[in-house]
Amino acid sequence: MKKVLAIVLAFFASISIAFASVNINTASKEQLDSLPGVGPVKAQAIVDYRAKNGPFKSLEDIKKVNGIGDKTFEDIKGQIALSGTTTVEAKKADTKPAAPAAKAEAKADAKAAAAPAAKADAKATAKKEVAPAKEKAVAADAKKADKKEMTAAEKKAAAADEKKAKAEAAKKEAADKKAKAAEEKKAKAEKAKADKEAAAAKAKADKEAKAAKTDKPAKKDDAKKDDAKKDDTKKDAPKK
Repeated sequence: MKKVLAIVLAFFASISIAFASVNINTASKEQLDSLPGVGPVKAQAIVDYRAKNGPFKSLEDIKKVNGIGDKTFEDIKGQIALSGTTTVEAKKADTKPAAPAAKAEAKADAKAAAAPAAKADAKATAKKEVAPAKEKAVAADAKKADKKEMTAAEKKAAAADEKKAKAEAAKKEAADKKAKAAEEKKAKAEKAKADKEAAAAKAKADKEAKAAKTDKPAKKDDAKKDDAKKDDTKKDAPKK
């Protein structure tokens, strides 16, 4: 009799659930737990997925949640919605000890749901720990390279190179100064020579001009004397 009563109650419960609707974007963990085949672990996984990725865009997106496979989706797709008000009541916590099979199933669901998350967390943690360690090692190597002390031989070679470079620079500077002084001296000598030649040429020209001016009257007097002499010669000549 009790078995029959339990079957009847389960039948009416299934009918009431069939007409119920759960908004998977707003339903609480307890309301999601009321869906067939979901359970508290999968309900929490749905809530966590929704909080991380935002509301579901389609009903089939719920299969992206860890633990929700095709079979579970087929069982609940007629009772879930993307909008509207959730019409089912939150599932009350069962105070009776769970059967061994139920415990095993819940444990398996928890393990299946937690495994990917634990793996992702472990990977993220390892990456997080490796990155600072790598950066620290690189920084330490750079610091070590900067603070590396030269050996005595290296110091001596560096000092010798520096001394040689200074000597060559001083030698080049002295040679440049000497060449510059020589060029200035040569230019000065050439200028003095040119000035002297110009002065000599001017003096000569002045002398020639003065001499030419002095010779003009003398030639004019000589011409007059020659004319007078010719006249005297004519006078002394016998008349025919």
